[in-house]
Amino acid sequence: MALQVGDKAPDFALQDNHGATVRLSDFRGEKNVVLLFYPFAFTGVCTGELCALRDNLPKFVNEDTQLLAVSNDSIHTLRVFAEQEGFEYPLLSDFWPHGETSRAYGVFAEDKGCAVRGTFVIDKEGVVRWTVVNALPDARDLDEYVKALDTL
Repeated sequence: MALQVGDKAPDFALQDNHGATVRLSDFRGEKNVVLLFYPFAFTGVCTGELCALRDNLPKFVNEDTQLLAVSNDSIHTLRVFAEQEGFEYPLLSDFWPHGETSRAYGVFAEDKGCAVRGTFVIDKEGVVRWTVVNALPDARDLDEYVKALDTL
């Protein structure tokens, strides 16, 4: 079961598409985090969602907020994906141990070997303040993320 509003968000240490380690705790006390899990790079719905975020980036990466997108792809795949699509926000690899962070957030689909579409808005204290989990084929509405951030 996915984390719920009011739950403490589990910390993690994942490599980004440049090989740097990113921890949720790096933002504690500093920024709200939009933590977005998506199944796989280079797939239609995932690319569409991440491009919509890219095209509205100032809403999600600014002095109060950091966007972190997580998939179960390798950092090498994520590097090429980010370069190809012009993503200027971190793409984090939950590749090994495979799906460990996705499982901690309750969004890993064991039968598919990947994360479903889960998004968690986490406040500066590390508490989940808004969440949505969609099935693999169902895109999320990024306007809902903006509304959730506006309440923080």
